[in-house]
Amino acid sequence: QAQLVETGGGLVQAGGSLRLSCAASIRTFSTYDMGWFRQPPGKEREFVAAMTYWGGSPLYADSVKGRFFISRDNAVNTLYLRMTSLEFEDTAVYYCAATRNGLTTKEIEYEYWGQGTQVTVSS
Repeated sequence: QAQLVETGGGLVQAGGSLRLSCAASIRTFSTYDMGWFRQPPGKEREFVAAMTYWGGSPLYADSVKGRFFISRDNAVNTLYLRMTSLEFEDTAVYYCAATRNGLTTKEIEYEYWGQGTQVTVSS
């Protein structure tokens, strides 16, 4: 059974930066496209960023483009999300997810999910 564990969340002031990590216990991690999603307080979960299994073709939500950067290290089965110029509106629980259904922004296409890490941006 695959397991994804997010770390790196916390409290940060607006304008600051954080890097989230997602450690994957998946034997074939390098065959999974990976994504980051987030759920702001009182709202539905939304797409943030995604990357192919080989580390290319990143996709970003318009709201984070140019501020957030997704990357991965298949040698250590880890996905990252570097978040810069954080805004109050970035406050959310952040989730990583894995899929072999092709690179996608659609939540329903992802097979495995982590339990999330809280990011709180103070204004």
